Amino acid sequence: MDRFQAMRVFVRVVQAGSLTQAAQTLQLGRATVTQLLKQLEAHLQVRLLNRTTRRVSLTADGAAYYERALQLLADLEEAEASVGSARSQPRGRLRIDVPSPFAQQVLMPALPDFVARYPGITLEIGASDRAVDVIAQGVDCVIRGGELRDGGLIARRLCGLPLALHASPAYLARCGTPHQPQDLQDPVHQLVGFRGAGSGQVHLPQLSRGGQVLTPAMHCRLSVDDGNACLAAGLAGLGIICLPTYLTAVHVRAGELVPLLPQWELPPMPLHLVFAPNRYVSHRLRVFIDWMTAQLQHGLA
Repeated sequence: MDRFQAMRVFVRVVQAGSLTQAAQTLQLGRATVTQLLKQLEAHLQVRLLNRTTRRVSLTADGAAYYERALQLLADLEEAEASVGSARSQPRGRLRIDVPSPFAQQVLMPALPDFVARYPGITLEIGASDRAVDVIAQGVDCVIRGGELRDGGLIARRLCGLPLALHASPAYLARCGTPHQPQDLQDPVHQLVGFRGAGSGQVHLPQLSRGGQVLTPAMHCRLSVDDGNACLAAGLAGLGIICLPTYLTAVHVRAGELVPLLPQWELPPMPLHLVFAPNRYVSHRLRVFIDWMTAQLQHGLA
């Protein structure tokens, strides 16, 4: 038995909460995971996990071993990364989840530089705006916009994304152009609401000018949970959209979207890179964090 492999499997099972999900994220067969756990328990001569048909839970001995295993794996990873780090290249699989518009507009165009620098890293990228359980789903890191709600995760702020209100010419011809924040409260106007991954709630735009802050009570008949869908709804004339300007700029230049209330400002949307605190930070994750931070050091237009 490879004790370090068995230890990694044990830690992953605890984090995932099930043998099946742990096996999937480790790319191992469920039978292999089960066998390694049995071998580890036999070697230690203690029961580490209580197993049911759906879930696993730690025994008292398992909880104590889990904390030590996390530290041992972190020390091992750090030792391996430090030996010959100047000449060694990070290797292995890196699982990332980012918002779909960010993947399309920012990450993918920049990614050739990363893969050229680090040919030993295999990337698995999920593109969605949905909430991701970093630990249970075995994801190394996620990038998300907006305020964070899970205080148990480590977050690195990458930049602030400028926001603006836009609508299509067809929408404005039909509903009129708002000239003051109060105009947005007219029932004729509709907001295409964006449901945040953390809360699932639609947040109304907050407008400020000269120390005055207003949050118009806009009407919302349509809400989405994906940035690309929100943009498409705005282009289709379904309502007023509030999105980062890096998504809308090309459509403004093409005359497909019109900026609204440009004399009023919206607070920038914070963009964070988030990862689990109890997971040792691998060499491959460290280089991705540093690379992504450098890419966004001047923010996004």
